[in-house]
Amino acid sequence: MSAGPAGAFAASRELFGGITGWLDGDEAAGLTHSELEEQLGSRGRELTRALLQDHLELRAVREQRHERVSGADGVTRTRTEAGHARPLVTVFGQVTVSRIAYRAPGASNLHPADAALNLPEEKHSHGLRKLAAAESARGSFEDAGSAITRATGIRMGTRQVEQLAVRAAADVDAFYAARRPAPAADEVLLVLQFDGKGIVMRPEALRDATARAAASSRRKLATRLSPGEKHGRKRMAELAAVHDAVPAPRTAADIINPPGSDPPPRNRGPEAAGKWLTASVTDDIPAVIAAGFDEAGRRDPGQKRTWAALVDGNNAQIEAITGEAARRGVTVPILIDFIHVLEYTWKAAWSFFDKGDPAAEEWVAAQAAKILDGKVWPASVARHSPVRKSQTSTSAASLPRSARRR
Repeated sequence: MSAGPAGAFAASRELFGGITGWLDGDEAAGLTHSELEEQLGSRGRELTRALLQDHLELRAVREQRHERVSGADGVTRTRTEAGHARPLVTVFGQVTVSRIAYRAPGASNLHPADAALNLPEEKHSHGLRKLAAAESARGSFEDAGSAITRATGIRMGTRQVEQLAVRAAADVDAFYAARRPAPAADEVLLVLQFDGKGIVMRPEALRDATARAAASSRRKLATRLSPGEKHGRKRMAELAAVHDAVPAPRTAADIINPPGSDPPPRNRGPEAAGKWLTASVTDDIPAVIAAGFDEAGRRDPGQKRTWAALVDGNNAQIEAITGEAARRGVTVPILIDFIHVLEYTWKAAWSFFDKGDPAAEEWVAAQAAKILDGKVWPASVARHSPVRKSQTSTSAASLPRSARRR
């Protein structure tokens, strides 16, 4: 591509010169490092915005005219008009995009440059939409707006943040539909993951039973919940994920080592690739699990690969997975998430040791290694009974001495 016209990036060059001149001057020399951080953050964002604006103006100069452009409406547009501008609010600040408009009587204008830039319909960039979606998931839309301002200097209203988050959510299905990976080799694992997650809901979206419980609840304290109390504001969302993973065998020693000993050589284990995700706030767990099996079947229609399902131990999920696998005639070993198992092992440890006793770490590490080696509790006990002292090991000999005396 040829060099830009004379004067290209003049505005950003002038800004850069102003920043370096200011840093070389007496005012900057008298500032503390935190004051320099604040000033450079603001000036640097404006410089970056100017660089983006200069680049967009250069693209406008270089844009090639076409004799005719046809849209999805089937209308051919032969008239052109340069200089059609639209605003774009980016993570660096607002810029103006100027491009050629293609026109025809009775038809809306087309701007091929918009497609080349993948511009959104609204004025906020995809970068801001991504920030809005990520920050909205952490808390309120108002807090998300404050976080965006801290990160970018862009001030957005609460309603704007909400609208951007909603638009981002609406793109999820289309995103995964466009990114479905091709079938992998037979030796690559096909992993299905299922989990439930409590989602805070607006009052009108709660289930009837939850709404009634929330309305009738009375807090013991005015400022916070007491132990055992619940907001009554959530519904359970069922999540299903499917991914590919190249097998990476590991031993228990690669994952758990006794406290105080040198950590084992790092072995990352299998890594997820080609991720696919769906979720639904629904009571119909089997429907979400069936969607996960549909995606797995699309990747491996001949069932030549090794399938595995990862869950946290939820019996309803396990029953739905077992039923779906049987209906499709596919063998799917079900794996319990080790992190959840480890938490139950710690709960058992506090039945045997005083809080803060270092010996608890050694006992948990030993039990965890046994579990990873396949020395688990009887399936009937683990599936149907809560953890009790007598069920935390296969024999009394494996208990600490303090527990045997109790």
